[in-house]
Amino acid sequence: MKEYHDLVKLVLENGVRKKSRTGVDTLSYFGAFYRVDLSNGFPLLTTKQMMWKSLLYEVLWYLSGDDHIRNLREHTKIWDAWADESGNLQTAYGRYWRRYPVPEKSAALGEEVFVNESNPFVKKEENGSLTFDQIGWVIDQIKNHPESRRMVVNAWHPANAVVSKLPPCHYTFTFNVSDGKLNCHLTQRSGDIALGIPFNLAAYSLLTQIIAQDAGLEVGYFAHTIVDAHIYIADKGSDTEEYDHTEGLKLQLTREPYELPKLKIEKKPLDELTFDDFELVGYKHHPRIKFEVAV
Repeated sequence: MKEYHDLVKLVLENGVRKKSRTGVDTLSYFGAFYRVDLSNGFPLLTTKQMMWKSLLYEVLWYLSGDDHIRNLREHTKIWDAWADESGNLQTAYGRYWRRYPVPEKSAALGEEVFVNESNPFVKKEENGSLTFDQIGWVIDQIKNHPESRRMVVNAWHPANAVVSKLPPCHYTFTFNVSDGKLNCHLTQRSGDIALGIPFNLAAYSLLTQIIAQDAGLEVGYFAHTIVDAHIYIADKGSDTEEYDHTEGLKLQLTREPYELPKLKIEKKPLDELTFDDFELVGYKHHPRIKFEVAV
């Protein structure tokens, strides 16, 4: 896919070498952006094999609102490195998408206001706290107020992020309806070009198609801003050599992309969708390229 290949070239050619939290250096580029027309097909990369089943299970896990990975572990180990033995996470995307903490009334300062239990998207948790379903609210806005410019979902909670083992990388996204089509813009603080970004691109395109179908709209564009777009790099013979991603990406750039596949989704409300309701049609791809994960 040209947009992804252009992003890879941008970082390879213009990235600045930096140290990272993982102990592996990166080529880092500030403020990368690309945009994909989803009407051209489902943007699952074809110049390497993508793990479609793992990706789909992960998105459905997000949409479940779970704050642990006990169920996800049965299908993919993608989150194991950041969870405890019981599968609990210090930060979970779906928890904030579907169950964002609502401050107690006593926390309000001055004339601040927060939603209360009378709001249809507020849920009372088992411990008595209130949470807000951002995805449910956004779908309602898309259906009833498509002209809105406030359809924002936030996965970042500052009081959690400063102490979490892994605060959200893709931390906020916004929907926009234009000419009967649903567009999505994702903002990401940190993006691993070789491993993370291909998944993020496909995952949020999948989410956009799910919500568009639920709302009776066509898909439009997926746009993506990455604050720190980076490629892991290591010198030959160094202790971190196995984590170098540059050679694998250069190989990927030599491959000619195939036509994008199509994605078919059963016509069901979002919360009734299961794994078997999705069909990826015509996915032709080049062989897998192995990239080691720097944790």
